[in-house]
Order: sequence, then structure tokens, then C-alpha cells
Amino acid sequence: MLNINIVCIGKIKENYLKDAINEYSKRLRKYCKLNILELPDEKIPDKLNESISQEIKAKESNNILNHIKKDSYIICLDLKGKEFSSEEFSKNIDNLSLQTSNITFVIGGSLGLSDDILKKAHQKICFSKMTFPHQLIRVFLLEQIFRGFKISHGETYHR
Repeated sequence: MLNINIVCIGKIKENYLKDAINEYSKRLRKYCKLNILELPDEKIPDKLNESISQEIKAKESNNILNHIKKDSYIICLDLKGKEFSSEEFSKNIDNLSLQTSNITFVIGGSLGLSDDILKKAHQKICFSKMTFPHQLIRVFLLEQIFRGFKISHGETYHR
């Protein structure tokens, strides 16, 4: 069975997001082994400059890299990544599952991911050019993974 890992920065505080994450996690058990790892976010000072921003992203990204399995295929969520339709995303996951048993999706913190981790990624994907809270993106990702499995198994799912 395919291992889907989601390594993300920050805890989910809102109950409605926790409920959605729990629901999609439960639905995904039929298709994969899902592991979600929440790592702590760094404090962002009121007076933020580029240097401090880079330092925070580096700390968070190094922590993420320390928690990714060596044999895992890394997909970072990034605004400059490739955009997929749901069908293309489903086919992408199907193709990857033929090559690896571990796929790790990486969701950065409020400031994003460092260039170091983006260079280590095998793929970078983008759900939208719009900016969303990273906690909400976690729900989007889980929903699209679930939708992708439904598509690849020829099962109906609302459109």
C-alpha cells in the first residue's frame, strides 16, 4: 500500500479544519497509509525583513528535511509549482506509485519554504496563484489526494 506523508509547519487550531482533516484522513485509509506530521512554526517578529524571513524559512525547512524518509519522493507545495487538474493530479499520483512506495508532500509555514528544500523536491505543485493560509491548504491537499484516488479507481465522487 502506498505511503502518503504530509509534513507541515504549524498546528491546526480551528476545529472546523481539524474536522475536515480527520474526515479526509478516515476516507483515505481505504487507498493509502496516511501520515501527517505537524512541526512547530518559528515565531515571526513584528518587524520582519528579508534576512529574518530567510532565517525563519531555513530553520523550518531544515526541520522538515530532518523528518523526511530517505527513500521518499518529495512534492513541495509552492506558488511557483506546476498547476494540475484533478485528473492530472490523479494520474501523477498513479504514476508515482509505480516508482515509489513513499510520497511526501511538504507544506511550509506562513513564509513558505527555503530554496534549499525546494531544490531537493522532486516536484513542486501549486493549487492556485492565490494565497491561502497554510492550514487551509492542508485540507485542500487531502481533498485532492482523496479525489485523485476516487478518479484512479473509477469511483464516483461529486464534481
